[in-house]
Amino acid sequence: METRVKAMDISAVNKLMDEISEDKTVPRNIRTMIQQAKSDLNNEKNDWAVRVNAAISILDEVANDPNIPIYARTQIWNIVSLLEVINEEAKKE
Repeated sequence: METRVKAMDISAVNKLMDEISEDKTVPRNIRTMIQQAKSDLNNEKNDWAVRVNAAISILDEVANDPNIPIYARTQIWNIVSLLEVINEEAKKE
């Protein structure tokens, strides 16, 4: 059951990242980094914690980019918050 919840949460995070990466008003370098974060998050070769922390690290870097639109930065902060919650829940398992 918990694995299903985690998969649903990751699906929601992937959808949010897709929205940003498909937004043409977001600079290309930021969209590329979002895709890299999504790729790292979905890389099942790595341990769960490594995947989440790699994605959070990239997203933190993106959120600090001065060229990112304000609304996209807010979306990224939302994604990071979701990932941190998912990571905390995974630690409890």
